[in-house]
Parts: sequence; structure tokens; C-alpha cells
Amino acid sequence: MSPNQESPLSLPSPFDRPRIKLVSTRLVPRKPTQAFVASSPDAAAQVLHRLVGHQDREHFVTLLLDVRNMVTHAHVVSVGTLNRADAHPREVFKAAILANAASVILGHNHPSGDVSPSPDDLRTFVRLRTAGELLGIVVLDALIVGPERRFYAGSTERVHDLARV
Repeated sequence: MSPNQESPLSLPSPFDRPRIKLVSTRLVPRKPTQAFVASSPDAAAQVLHRLVGHQDREHFVTLLLDVRNMVTHAHVVSVGTLNRADAHPREVFKAAILANAASVILGHNHPSGDVSPSPDDLRTFVRLRTAGELLGIVVLDALIVGPERRFYAGSTERVHDLARV
């Protein structure tokens, strides 16, 4: 067998013919037309309500914030069913890491209009807060909005009425 021939028993190198593909995910920065500071649960709930409050299925969203609590991005983590949207820590924090977010606000909608958290919602919020601590990304709040002007804030553990703007 010549030195240039491959032995039938040896495996080809992945570098001979690229079998590993480079996956590139990037966020494209844009100058916001209007700066938004998440100064309170009500302010963040206003944004979340506008984004997903009237959707017919649950949407799990992460608001990404810089060190001054300015919202830099809104990331739709998942679109679920009438009463469930998955939120795995890997998916929730992927965009936050790429955007160099200092903190996040988690949120989702309840199409039924009842913004009270389910036991599963509460477990998910605790799991995501713990994951954020490990990553060094602060979870400022966990919100639930509905089609009406009401929201639940995990930071206060109660239901609020959205302020009129």
C-alpha cells in the first residue's frame, strides 16, 4: 500500500473533508428609536404586554438588559400551546450571553387571562433564577401577562394592574 493510500481499517480525518460545520449565531445591534429603561415591574410588563399579551398561545420571552437596566433586546424563547411554553435554561440564556446582557427579565403570557402563576411556572422561575446566578446574569423579575391589563410580578409575588400610558 502506498503512503498516500488510506488503509481500509483507518477512519478518515474530519479535516480531510470538513464534516464539522461552523455554526455562527450573532445578534445585529441596532440603535433603538426610543430608549427603554426597565425601572419597575410595571414598566417591563408594559413592554411584555405589547409584545405577547394578546397572543392565542403562550410565548416565553426574555428581555435583555444592560448595566443601566436599558432593554437592549427582546428574545422570544419559545412559542407553545394554549397553556404551556417551554423555557429551558440553555435557550433562555443563549441570547443573553450573546448580547452581553447584565440582567434579564423573564416573562410569558397566559392567553386565558388568569395571570396567576401555576406551580409549574413557579418551579420554572426558581430554576431559571438559579441558572442565572451560575452564569452571572441577574434575573430581575419573572412576569406573567394576559390579554387584560393585569400582570403577575414574581418580585412582589402578587397580581397588579398595568398603569395606563
